[in-house]
Amino acid sequence: MDSSPSPSPSAAPPAAADAGRYTFSPKLRWQPEVEEYFAAAYGRDRFARITEALAHPSRYCCIRVNTLKSSTDDVMHKLMDLVCENGLSDGINGLEIVEQNCGEQPHERSSLVQKCPYAGLENVLFVQGSGPHVVHYNSQPDQSVKEIVVSRKCAESVLRGAQVYVPGVLACSSHVEKGDKVAVSVAVEQPVKDGDWAVGITRGTVLQGLQSGKFFFVEVFTCATSFFLDKRCIFIELYNIPHVADAHYEERKGLYIGQGTAAMSRSGIFRVPHGIAVEMTERVYKLPSFNGISAYFLHLLQHVLEGEIFLQNLPSVVTARVLDAYLSTFDSFLHVIHSIISYCIAKRFWPDLYCIKFAIHLIDPQPGERILDMCAAPGGKTTAIAILMMDKGEVVALDRSHNKVMDIMKLASEMDLNCIKPYKLDALKSVRRTDEATNVAMADNHCEPIKTLAEDSEPCHATVDGRATNVDKDSSTTTVVQSETEQTFLVDDKNPESKRYVSKAELRKNLRRMKNGPGRNNCSGGRVEKSKGFFPNSFDRVLLDAPCSALGLRPRLFAAEETLESLKTHGKYQRRMFDQAVKLVRPGGVIVYSTCTINPGENEALVRYALDTYKFLSLVSQHPKVGGPGVVGWCELFNKTYTEEWLTEHEAELVQRFDPSSPVDTIGFFIAKFNVGEK
Repeated sequence: MDSSPSPSPSAAPPAAADAGRYTFSPKLRWQPEVEEYFAAAYGRDRFARITEALAHPSRYCCIRVNTLKSSTDDVMHKLMDLVCENGLSDGINGLEIVEQNCGEQPHERSSLVQKCPYAGLENVLFVQGSGPHVVHYNSQPDQSVKEIVVSRKCAESVLRGAQVYVPGVLACSSHVEKGDKVAVSVAVEQPVKDGDWAVGITRGTVLQGLQSGKFFFVEVFTCATSFFLDKRCIFIELYNIPHVADAHYEERKGLYIGQGTAAMSRSGIFRVPHGIAVEMTERVYKLPSFNGISAYFLHLLQHVLEGEIFLQNLPSVVTARVLDAYLSTFDSFLHVIHSIISYCIAKRFWPDLYCIKFAIHLIDPQPGERILDMCAAPGGKTTAIAILMMDKGEVVALDRSHNKVMDIMKLASEMDLNCIKPYKLDALKSVRRTDEATNVAMADNHCEPIKTLAEDSEPCHATVDGRATNVDKDSSTTTVVQSETEQTFLVDDKNPESKRYVSKAELRKNLRRMKNGPGRNNCSGGRVEKSKGFFPNSFDRVLLDAPCSALGLRPRLFAAEETLESLKTHGKYQRRMFDQAVKLVRPGGVIVYSTCTINPGENEALVRYALDTYKFLSLVSQHPKVGGPGVVGWCELFNKTYTEEWLTEHEAELVQRFDPSSPVDTIGFFIAKFNVGEK
């Protein structure tokens, strides 16, 4: 890293005058009642460590390999070959090549790319980062550091390895030009009247970078004397002119996340709607990120490794494994069988295969299982489950957002997974409403998975003016006909008497859709399937990765938006979703519940509710087991008018809680697994 030049004693720059200012030492703020609640749950010392960890990013990146298309070794070799061939041996935001064997046959590998050390996660790679680092912010003698202030969300992305983009910039020093080195700091919410919080910086604010009038005079006087030596008296008078100091100078102290090169001038930053504003060159945390590499290399990376890797948090990978633990065991067994057969072929002898058949019978694999992912976006756990199932069976993925369902479809297409069936559906409406008691009774007693019709079924085929088109309507097959008055109607083949008028605009729209063909996600015209819900007991396993307060995500620079009341609301919402999951899973099935929050009210309290409400549910142990135990005990809230109960000692050992302050260094996460008995 560059060191700033030594300033003269008479005019020390701000960086030297206030060395503790240009550091990254954030203090995560909570609402006082929330802080007391968490301190009661964890103990003050442990909660202080959790708070400190949440304000900093994890020091590694987790990559899940699609084992249906590649292997962990192949992915490592492809990645390092790309790095070597493109002359990027100095690193990709933290990646580097190391030669070993003392010069004998150079063995190129990444010292920072490692296989996951935990059993059962052989398809996971860790790309190690580093930090925190001390950044020496450049400044010229007698001049203040040029700065750019970014929003909190932007800063959290930069800490994870991203660049600074235009929408995230709030304020900038004057006279910043393209190519200038700038210090990047973050504006965090500050307390205002009525107990609220707000960011005091308006987008476009000019940063003075000064705390007092002293530096203003020194800068102007020094710069001007070289041009106007005979007019020094003018600048002596300027010293007494009042000026506006930086009102947010103290707010940024200890919140500097790095240094970079301005990709455009100040005027350009606040004129254009998008683009990179600052290319980060020195970071407090050096974490692996493929967002900062060249567009050419990124194109190569996407082309070579498309569909083979997925960046995913370690607890999320563990969640998918917990749901399909028996499948991973069977997968490992298949590898053993494959090795035995390969050995027999190589040695040209065949032992008695009865023992192999008996072993398969003991494992009792169940191909064709039907699994539901109730809140599937962005599709990481969904695709992980499909891969563990060897792309056999059916994985139903739900989300209420059209665009998120499209993202799931795109990801499944990239990974060549055909067993994933995404639908647009609110998880709170997952159970299909029906007044037909016979259907419900049949669903309750049916031993096979029961499939429901989607609102949008197969498209109908039509011909207009000799051209084929599609008109997507309900489940019946339809035909487009033209009357003598040249009006176009949609006729149901099963009921020829019924017909509906079709406008020419609708026909042209379907013609364009057919002409353009299916997109990359194999979906014509950006359409997604909607569902009316599913019958009770229609899934073998259900994953509920519930929407939550997300208080476990890292890095997090502000948390005071959550109150005790809002945390309680999250818990109520999750209970309603869990009720839907219980209805949808069959007796003998499995429910896995997970969140990315440290709030016991959304984790242990939900498990307590489930065990007390549904006596046929039982907590079971999990594999792989990476996280620690849950929270034990209870807590009185709202002036002791409400008691929140958590887990017993035995129950706490059966769940997994990922502590951000633990050596595993993950986000805050929680996983619980339930076996479903006879209802």
